Formats: sequence, structure tokens, C-alpha cells
Amino acid sequence: MKYRLILASASPRRREILARIGAEFEVIPATGEEMLTSRKPKQAALELSRQKAEETAGTLSRDAGNIVVLGADTIVSLDGEILGKPKDKEDAVRMLGMLNGREHSVFTGVTMIVRGSGLEKIISFYEETRVFMYPMTEKQIQAYVETGEPMDKAGSYGIQGKCAVYIEKIVGDYYNVVGLPVAAIYQNLEKSGIEIL
Repeated sequence: MKYRLILASASPRRREILARIGAEFEVIPATGEEMLTSRKPKQAALELSRQKAEETAGTLSRDAGNIVVLGADTIVSLDGEILGKPKDKEDAVRMLGMLNGREHSVFTGVTMIVRGSGLEKIISFYEETRVFMYPMTEKQIQAYVETGEPMDKAGSYGIQGKCAVYIEKIVGDYYNVVGLPVAAIYQNLEKSGIEIL
């Protein structure tokens, strides 16, 4: 059965990924303050995705028809430490210095609140992708930070942008690193008989 997809995120990258697969969707971003109780990357990503989905779902009428509210949050983790979005350029340089020449993990937590025909259920999971970076010189790190690209991204880099030249390889879903593990989302919904395409 066809469901209306509602993205609880203002991320242009998530919108772009959904548009790329041909999904019809609306954007109703969660705007509340995110409250993190876990410092474990997997749990933190799930917790934040659930908060987003629940906030947006709470704004919708109970008779909104068949809907899937999709919340997602992406976290970069190095040695178990969460690397969020940089506070400023110095913070971006610090994070990139930590990731420099090393392997790290990117976790995206996904929460989907499904409503329709008297049904309400929550589908929640996380996806992990391991990312291996080439070594970068201090000059290269500074030059990359000066582009401004790292400033709104977890871990201070965008795999789909200028930082692509420093990504040696990944193990897992590329789109997960960009911010939305779209194949896993589709497969999870399809198993439940929920069509979004």
C-alpha cells in the first residue's frame, strides 16, 4: 500500500537522496532542541533520529492518512568518541587532524513512524559505514576548512564534496555517509508492505 513520506529533517543532502530514487515526499523538519542521553555513537544516532521523527509526527493530525514520518541523524565516531558538527574553523581543523590517515565509523540512526488504517508502528535501526581516509598535510586540512564545506557536517567533512579526494575507501553504504541509508530504509519498509515509490 502506498504511503505518504514525510522527512523530519531540513538536510538538503537527505532531500537530494530521496529525490534521486524518485520518492515523492514532503519536508516537515523537526525544530526542537535535541537531547542526548547516550554517549555511545549507535545509541546516540538512534536517539536523535527518534526525537526528530516523534516531534514531526506529533504535529500531524491522527487522520492524516497513510504516512511514514522519517527521522534520521548521522554521527561520526572515532575510537568510540562522537565527532559532531564543528563549532568553528579551529574545531574543524582539530577533527580533521584526528581523522587524518585513519579509519572511522559513520552511523546513521533511522526512525520511521508508520501510521495508517488503524496501524501505528515504529521501525528503528542504524546503519554503520567504515571510512578510511588518506593522510592530509596541515596545509591541505587548512585549505579544505577554508572552503567552508566542513562547517555544517558531522566530523567536519563531506564525502560527496571536496573531501572526496581524501577518501581511500569505504566499507558499507555510501549514502549512509552522506546522511541517509536509503536502501536499508526502502528494504525495511518493503518488508512491512509499505510503498513509498
